Amino acid sequence: MFRSRANDEKAKDAAQSPVSQAKQPRDPQAPKGRPTPKRSVAQSQRRSVANTPTNRKEAAKRQREERRAALERQRQALASGDERYLPVRDKGPVRRFARDYIDSRWCVAEFFLPMAVIILILTVVQNQRVQYLGMLLWLAVIVMIVLDSVVTGLRLRKRLAEKFPNDNRRGAVAYALMRSLQMRRLRLPKPQVKRGERP
Repeated sequence: MFRSRANDEKAKDAAQSPVSQAKQPRDPQAPKGRPTPKRSVAQSQRRSVANTPTNRKEAAKRQREERRAALERQRQALASGDERYLPVRDKGPVRRFARDYIDSRWCVAEFFLPMAVIILILTVVQNQRVQYLGMLLWLAVIVMIVLDSVVTGLRLRKRLAEKFPNDNRRGAVAYALMRSLQMRRLRLPKPQVKRGERP
């Protein structure tokens, strides 16, 4: 009786306006519309959200750390021969066999660097005969390396065809010959077989 007219109009408007769903609290007994996630799933989701970088600087830092960790794993794999973390060019049974084949035998090419140093010293000496000897030795070394590489390549190709008839052998012989040019102690991945041991 004593209420103001303005208050009556507000109450009428409130009664007529539809109640929005967002303002109504959800009934605890009502279904959520989705299954409750398992604890392990929920924890992993929380962890992934927590580990997501928030800015570019943090993302770059995390990327550097991951790259550093991957390189460290790769370095350890090159020393131990662990197949899981080797570079792509060194992975696979074909490449492993090619490495073992080269590491198990003596190659003329692995003595190329020491011979090259000796020949360089001989050619620097101010003596015509010594320089001539150095040039002859240089020619002999090149011929021996070429012959040894051809024989090694043919034998390795034959062994690979016998052992891996259905595998991709492309580039394996060239890979092995490049390895034979390195001194044994400097080869990576490190040799896993002894000289004279049949791979």
